Amino acid sequence: MNKQAIVDVVHGKLGTTKVQAEQVVDTVIESIVGNLKKGEEVSIAGLGIFSVKQRAARQARNPRTGETLQVPAMKVPKFRAAKALKEAVK
Repeated sequence: MNKQAIVDVVHGKLGTTKVQAEQVVDTVIESIVGNLKKGEEVSIAGLGIFSVKQRAARQARNPRTGETLQVPAMKVPKFRAAKALKEAVK
């Protein structure tokens, strides 16, 4: 399933135009991303928790050349599935 498929589902449920359904989906995604950029957690009941994790700096190796390089510390998104989602997928 991709973004367009989600827009189609929202369009079918709400009975609005596809443009309005796409605006709804875009708003939800922008809200999640915006809060993650601020370092806040986003919790959606029944789905899970989106959060930001700090990854430490490390050394890595280029597999082609064998050269060692330094990978800087960075923030990465993290998702923890809710119990309801885990049970539904079982």
